[in-house]
Amino acid sequence: MIVRIATRRSALAKWQAHHVSALLTAREPGLEVQLLELMTRGDRILDVPLAEVGGKGLFVKEIEDALLRGDAQIAVHSMKDLPAAEPPGLVIAAVPLREDPRDALVSHGRKLAELPRGARVGTASLRRSAQLQAMRPDLKIETIRGNVATRLRKIDEGFDAVVLAHAGLRRLGLTDKVAQVFSTDEMLPAVAQGALAIEARQDDAETMRRLAPLEDAATRIQVEAERGFLRKLQGGCQVPIAGHAEVKGGLVHLRGLVANLDGTVIIRGERSGPVVDAARVGLELAEELLARGAGEILGSIEKGPGLSAPNR
Repeated sequence: MIVRIATRRSALAKWQAHHVSALLTAREPGLEVQLLELMTRGDRILDVPLAEVGGKGLFVKEIEDALLRGDAQIAVHSMKDLPAAEPPGLVIAAVPLREDPRDALVSHGRKLAELPRGARVGTASLRRSAQLQAMRPDLKIETIRGNVATRLRKIDEGFDAVVLAHAGLRRLGLTDKVAQVFSTDEMLPAVAQGALAIEARQDDAETMRRLAPLEDAATRIQVEAERGFLRKLQGGCQVPIAGHAEVKGGLVHLRGLVANLDGTVIIRGERSGPVVDAARVGLELAEELLARGAGEILGSIEKGPGLSAPNR
């Protein structure tokens, strides 16, 4: 039996696909798993901020098309790359145990508070940029694109620091480069950061059965709350939105925020509810933030010129 996993070609994406392959073959030792490596539009467009060319979805369309054609049975994505709604015919069949959702600062050994005034800090995220500027308005935040290795090279090319997802650095064995891991109180993560989405065709019963044991119930609840929050806000890469959920004793607790681009206005909120209503908890928190002015912030950003970075 051969199972093909569709994936992007980046080192991190292939690590994630190999990780899922290892989970599968651990359960089915005779299973042969092959990777179908694809180049997405988001991988090809490196000289324009993703927020200006479509944002979320740019890293998944070609992979999902391969699933729908039957070229692969499984697709593995970073959950935060997925649009809030699944395309017809496809489903997130399993959500494995989540990696660390926090953000990390990579520098020449200095923490954020130790960076010089006016330091150049690179990020590929409006969400990170807004929260960094709220903490340190003096910093010069600049957009950087590319894979993890490309972003890390910026430290040797004139940047004082870059901020990336801690999950990716952990998965690639690069934690020795981390100067600071931000707490979720300091920097609220992106929706579903650190989580993987294993996608399959809804009518492929055999693959759905094969993937079911890879599911982590707590992670699924977390991302359902976070994605419910994002879905109601209709947010993609174009706006600074953050959301992070935790599961404790039958309850899901969600914190979220919406910020303007320079971090001078940040609307925060939190809400809890039963785990069976995780998506509704996200929706209700979004409605609360919209009632407190988040809609005006989002509307002004979407109409304004010069969006500088994707929410990644």
